[in-house]
Amino acid sequence: MKGMKGDTLMRKLVYALLVFACIALLPAVAHAQGTISGVVKDTSGAVLPGVTVEAASSVLIEKVRTAVTDGTGQYRITELQPGTYTVTYSLTGFSTVKREAVEVAGVQVITINIDLRVGALEETITVTGETPVVDIQSARRGQVISDDMIKTLPATRGYNAIVFLVPSVTAGGGQIPLSPAMVIFYSHGGRGNEGRVQVDGLNVGAAFNGGGVSGYAMDTASAQELNMTLSGALGEAEVGGTNVNIVPRTGGNTFAGQFFTSTAGDWSMGSNLDDNLRSFGLREPPTIYKNWDINGSVGGPIL
Repeated sequence: MKGMKGDTLMRKLVYALLVFACIALLPAVAHAQGTISGVVKDTSGAVLPGVTVEAASSVLIEKVRTAVTDGTGQYRITELQPGTYTVTYSLTGFSTVKREAVEVAGVQVITINIDLRVGALEETITVTGETPVVDIQSARRGQVISDDMIKTLPATRGYNAIVFLVPSVTAGGGQIPLSPAMVIFYSHGGRGNEGRVQVDGLNVGAAFNGGGVSGYAMDTASAQELNMTLSGALGEAEVGGTNVNIVPRTGGNTFAGQFFTSTAGDWSMGSNLDDNLRSFGLREPPTIYKNWDINGSVGGPIL
């Protein structure tokens, strides 16, 4: 009998691991990914078809994603996770051009046009410059709150406090976010029930009176970025209001992790209550006896 129970438990464990592996291997939702595109020409201005374009980053499980320019010299590399990329352009008979430190964030389309010149096969030209910040290929308007900003801001570990850092975003009913919890938000004077919350492009909103925010409060410390869409959305939600997409961290091709801890208590609080205030009947305010939070995470490739 014990052997049968042990076999049943082992089968359940194997099934659970298989389901987890299948979910982990699923491609990320396209709503949470960026694009690099552009046109490749020679020094005379003529377009170059057949140029191999490679986008490499440690955030990609496959390490490198490749595209080839078409007959008009255009290329487009889609479904890129947020991170720093090195883009390489190569064609036989031309010098190889390498564009470094290309920052991909949110769902923006980054336009990089390159000119190749005739050169030796072993010649490589490395270009380092700022990533274009204006998306000229999309009508979407919004803002990306990066991982570095999330970690350094003295805000609650939830989206409800961070979204109000974006200009024009306002809380419904004058709500003041003091803890990770649900909050109704809108922008540019829009309706207070049109805000939407997504996780990796999937809607987690609750349909109460048309409102789309949810009681689910994701720990933004586990997010790679928060992507706010203020206008020009492409159908991710059923309304035209503000949308916040919480993009979780992904393992990528390198092992990495993080650790966070915080604590508070009566020793960390102050009070201005004195004898004069006590004479008016005021009493000692409530204090925090003990409050602490410890968490961590680790991720990497599936070997």
